[in-house]
Amino acid sequence: MRGATLAKWALCAAATGLAATACGGGGGGSAGVVSASWGDPQNPLEPANTNEVQGGKVLEMLFRGLKRYNPKTGAAENVLADRIETTDSQHFTVTLKGGWTFSNGEKVTARSFVDAWNYGALLTNEQKNAPFFQYIDGFAKVHPTSGSPKAKTLSGLVVKDDRTFTVTLNQKFSSWPDTLGYAAFMPLPQAFYKDHSGWLRKPVGNGPYRVDSYEKGSVLRMRKWGKYPGPDPARNSGIDLRVYTDNNTAYTDLQAGNLDLVDDVPASQLKSVKSDLGSRYINQPAGIIQTLTFPMYDKAWGGPGKEKVRRGLSMAIDRNQITREIFQRTRTPATDWTSPVLGADGGYKAGLCGEACVFNPGRARQLIKQGGGLPGGHMTVTYNADTGSHKDWIDALCNSINTSLGSDNACTGAPVGTFGDFRNKIAAKRMSGPFRAGWQMDYPLIQNFLQPLYYTNGSANDGKFSNHGFDTLVDKANAQTDTGQAVATFQDAEKVLAAQMPSIPLWYQNGSGGYSERISNVSLNPFSVPVYNEIKVN
Repeated sequence: MRGATLAKWALCAAATGLAATACGGGGGGSAGVVSASWGDPQNPLEPANTNEVQGGKVLEMLFRGLKRYNPKTGAAENVLADRIETTDSQHFTVTLKGGWTFSNGEKVTARSFVDAWNYGALLTNEQKNAPFFQYIDGFAKVHPTSGSPKAKTLSGLVVKDDRTFTVTLNQKFSSWPDTLGYAAFMPLPQAFYKDHSGWLRKPVGNGPYRVDSYEKGSVLRMRKWGKYPGPDPARNSGIDLRVYTDNNTAYTDLQAGNLDLVDDVPASQLKSVKSDLGSRYINQPAGIIQTLTFPMYDKAWGGPGKEKVRRGLSMAIDRNQITREIFQRTRTPATDWTSPVLGADGGYKAGLCGEACVFNPGRARQLIKQGGGLPGGHMTVTYNADTGSHKDWIDALCNSINTSLGSDNACTGAPVGTFGDFRNKIAAKRMSGPFRAGWQMDYPLIQNFLQPLYYTNGSANDGKFSNHGFDTLVDKANAQTDTGQAVATFQDAEKVLAAQMPSIPLWYQNGSGGYSERISNVSLNPFSVPVYNEIKVN
């Protein structure tokens, strides 16, 4: 990418209020490097500590694991795994392919996986994705629900030799191998443990890119790793991920030729994006659902009988109107808690939300009254203001609720400046009302849409919902060896969500993006993330 002159930088910075790295000429940067919009991740880029989209984009470039999800179909395919074998869906033998190294030259071995998984699971390491290891034997000892760990490593992990390790689960889990493309299961080099702070400043992985530099709040520069041994090398020289706090500014920079790629077209631009970009506009189904989540830890929202209020609010929202007028049909009204991308075989079943997801203002008022009314007579919907055009649809959603309830002030939006601050507020359980929540699947299984978000102490259970019946059904579904029976049991668990409404399903989201004439071969995977390594610079 071509560099900008100082005068051009000054003019651009004055116009947009962005740092120089977020507003370069002709895409900015060096030849062969793609510039793309990005948002600063909440946490350091540790595989077991990244459970949000922005950090996940980086890990997809930086790491390769036992499996990877096909960027076109989403199917879990072997990468470093040569074989994952089992006779009972509980005891697995993992055999690695040879010839893999990290970008620092260290070999990737069975120990690289086992040590990383043990680190991720250990309570004292405070990794957000620790629950992903809960089905491995010994998890209760390394990550107890109370008190200190009684062990530092998972008893269910045993290294046999450099290319072989075994995994013993604490119950049958037939689809467990298909979860192993998720970031939490990536391998780590010894440098991660020997100089942890140094590694966090400049992470080292085994993927098609390496980290060149990271300026927090400004830009993360990824560069092609020339010795990458995998079958999917980078087809460009690198990716500059530029931090934007306003996706409208990113879109404007794309139109001006100062940015190559955006993967979140602002809602305000959807009416004109086709005429603006033509064939360079991408709009395709993705494994994403948008919801409103309730703080179930707050008795005003999570106490006995309040499920009526939550269900009533769901019925007060005109999903059809919002998806039509705000999102120009790039969203589809949700009728369950998963995604149509899964398909019927994968667990999607339209209508599981039942009448609670059908717009019915009269019934909404009735239920809310029966549940004791809105806490304090008013609610705020908290959201981050820096990405996703959230203000537009939050305002529309509140207008719909206000109209349904016959009030001018029943619902208002409550913006938080940045995604990081928003996530930190959620993690600290400081929400006093419903808040924006979106789920981008980690892997294409119905289990992933339900367990992390609603299982007691799930890794992404931001509302702290806890229901014994739901947990029991999830455990039963995971133990099924027949895929059809497992899916049906997970759908029974969804019926518990329909009754309790710990979150309101709003709409299924398409992946959207746009790119400059400078690049080609641009696509989004089923997770709505650009397939960065396939992009070519013209």
